Amino acid sequence: MSKLALPCLAMTLSLIAAGCTQETQNQISRSIQNWTGTNGVLEIYAGDKVIRRFIGIDKLTTASGTGTGEVRAYRYGYGVLDENLNFQKDPDEKKVYFEISDYSTNYLFFENPH
Repeated sequence: MSKLALPCLAMTLSLIAAGCTQETQNQISRSIQNWTGTNGVLEIYAGDKVIRRFIGIDKLTTASGTGTGEVRAYRYGYGVLDENLNFQKDPDEKKVYFEISDYSTNYLFFENPH
């Protein structure tokens, strides 16, 4: 690739992104992040206390109806259940499937700082 090709490609992508709505830009960003993966953490709270923590989450997905594509009121994913809340996958901790309600679950999803 020539020295000029990379700057031209970057400028073209910037112009395309500038022409997109904010929501479209967010969707593109999320799809890139999902494709590259993240080291996500999901904490579930009861009041101000963390009662469950899942680590090593690649993405948190919003459920959609089969055939209709209508958004459902829960999210799901796969992560390691961090039973002792130490931000590490210990030998006895396994990767599990989980679902959380958008209406009744107090949760926080973030990239693992450790």
